[in-house]
Amino acid sequence: MRRQLVSALLQSRCIACGTLLPGARSLYRWEGVLKEDAEVVVLLKTDVSRWEALVAAIKQLHPYEVPELLALPVERGLDTYLSWLGSEVARMIRKREPRLAVGRRGGRRSRRS
Repeated sequence: MRRQLVSALLQSRCIACGTLLPGARSLYRWEGVLKEDAEVVVLLKTDVSRWEALVAAIKQLHPYEVPELLALPVERGLDTYLSWLGSEVARMIRKREPRLAVGRRGGRRSRRS
């Protein structure tokens, strides 16, 4: 599912790149109960201009009731990388927004990512 989600976000140009980092363990409280789960951390690289589209796509496509989506400020970056990133997501701004499509099995999971 994570790979399909990142692929859909790339296709819609909500992001320029998505990196999957398997092997994470999350400890959290959900509905008053302490939980621990194996998870895959997904780093999504985008531009502030695509934030609202990314939020909408995550709400539509992510299987969790409360997906973890955080925006971290980028203070600096390699100029060529930042230029590439901006050009990748800016291409969609000039075009009509496509429909996002990714397979979703079953209902939403009632836990956070």
